[in-house]
Amino acid sequence: MNPQPHFGRGHTDDLAAFLTASPSQYHAVASAAERLEKAGFQQVAETEAWGAEAGGRYVLRGGAIIAWYVPEGAGPATPFRVVGAHTDSTNLRVKPRPDSGSFGWRQIAVEIYGGALLNTWLDRDLGLSGRLVLRDGTTTLVNVDRPLLRVPQLAVHLDRGVNDNGLKLDKQRHMQPVWGLGEVKEGDLIAFLAEEGGVAAADVVGWDLMTHDVQPPAYLGRDREFLAAGRLDNLLSVHAGTAALAAVAGADLPCIPVLAAFDHEETGSESDTGALGPLLGNVLERSVFARGGSYEDRARAFAGTVCASADTGHAVHPNYAEKHDPTHRPMPNGGPILKVNVSQRYATDGTGRGIFAAACERAGVPWQSFVSNNAMPCGTTIGPITAARHGITTVDVGVPILSMHSARELCGADDPFLLAGALKAFLEG
Repeated sequence: MNPQPHFGRGHTDDLAAFLTASPSQYHAVASAAERLEKAGFQQVAETEAWGAEAGGRYVLRGGAIIAWYVPEGAGPATPFRVVGAHTDSTNLRVKPRPDSGSFGWRQIAVEIYGGALLNTWLDRDLGLSGRLVLRDGTTTLVNVDRPLLRVPQLAVHLDRGVNDNGLKLDKQRHMQPVWGLGEVKEGDLIAFLAEEGGVAAADVVGWDLMTHDVQPPAYLGRDREFLAAGRLDNLLSVHAGTAALAAVAGADLPCIPVLAAFDHEETGSESDTGALGPLLGNVLERSVFARGGSYEDRARAFAGTVCASADTGHAVHPNYAEKHDPTHRPMPNGGPILKVNVSQRYATDGTGRGIFAAACERAGVPWQSFVSNNAMPCGTTIGPITAARHGITTVDVGVPILSMHSARELCGADDPFLLAGALKAFLEG
């Protein structure tokens, strides 16, 4: 990769295709696995013994994927280089009894997932996606990628002060989408989705379903210098990490490159597939032990391991510049950002900053710094969790975007390619 302005659009085109194919975290890990398999990676089961041979492999669990490449000659104490990211995005999630409605309208009962900008889900054409869990314990993915639902906003004639007093939405009363007219029938939505997924409705015993904006990703701006799309937070980083890992597979490396894409970051990461769970630690330890390592080797490997927690960050907003730190105002297409917060909402310290800055220099990629305005609460990532749980050096990085947690976000069209180039150099050790 030799980044040059507008020369990375093939990568961004592929990101757009990845986003379209990944309306849910379950689709995202399937899309990542498909790309890794083309690079020679093979899926392994957590319930089976793992071999010591070199090569690429990955495990899938729900909406999480952990993939790694063992180079020829890697020893049991060989350290890891980890790109961490998350697969989930804020949206509207379907409740256990989804069929509802009133006054002749048929509606779908939904919960709010994560810190969604609620107003951005109004008056949009929404599809439904996710997974259906069958009676035999298997799952099937479903994706209705056409206009199916809509959360209608109240007309200005019935809310005369909305433009002066601000829009106030009740999460329970105002966010339930409509999808038809007529009598509400229990089981109707799941029967419809079972037919869409090619399974019998009677076999469906559980589901994890969510809305998505069906408008496809698009280049925007006079010179098409922006990309507008849903789920940039954080599938942009998952895609960049997948591309970087596939690019280094087969190389003679001093480390073992890893992609760790977790679920549930937007709700705190506290799950078996979240960064607070044991999944990453189990995979790394098993890799050490499969190569004949001891607990001492595991400790040595972890001591030399570095993680780049890749998540989107805030570009300076031209209409709200006062919300940003006056000396740290990242711009689109300026390269990835190094995120710092001394209260450990981000994990970056001087050591991690030096490691990632050196990777950017090797890749020929510009980079920027980000800190929050002191008067504004700072968000967080999987970075501090990963550092604390596994005792590994971690640096928080990402791409600056606008409209974070909106149904449709905006980034610089060159930045996804620049991030992938920096992550590739980072994984090379």
